[in-house]
Amino acid sequence: MTAEPDQSDPLAEETLDSRLVYTGRFLRVYEDTVRCPDGHVAPREYLRHPGAVMVVPVLDDGRLLLERQYRYPLRRSFIEFPAGKIDPGEDILACAQRELREETGYVAREWTYLGGFHNAVGYCDEKIEVYLARGLAFEATVDNDGEVLEVFTATLDELLAWIDDGTVTDVKTIIGAYWWQRFRQRALAGGEASG
Repeated sequence: MTAEPDQSDPLAEETLDSRLVYTGRFLRVYEDTVRCPDGHVAPREYLRHPGAVMVVPVLDDGRLLLERQYRYPLRRSFIEFPAGKIDPGEDILACAQRELREETGYVAREWTYLGGFHNAVGYCDEKIEVYLARGLAFEATVDNDGEVLEVFTATLDELLAWIDDGTVTDVKTIIGAYWWQRFRQRALAGGEASG
């Protein structure tokens, strides 16, 4: 496969060859050969990912709904906000709602899109879309399709302290905590009551 470089970007690289080297359940690994803007040829290895959503769930008393789960690549448990991959053709809000319910048993009355970010631009095309979920109500037993996790609550101050001391290192959760903090500050400055 040969692709022309994006003429609007002077740093764009031209794809000379692209080879799928591995297909997993939802990840695909590619090995490409590119021509860089200065003319040299270089290899590029990267993952293609279907994308994901993360939910920042806030209870009416302001506590955050978090989960602890084991992450095999690093061989330890991590504190995270609920998140999951987007199924083919799935709307991102529908994915956020599904993930919150499946992983925590909660549903939300109010959903606010906070933004999206690319979490590993050097080797993966994954983009994580972030939603704030408020007006939470526990609706059902967790149906997490084989995932083993512990759901618990913490205040924003507790979560920020865990980020500061290195207890929380999951990038999406760190971004979600700071985006929630910023959202709250803006809401309070605008006179809106917020948890």
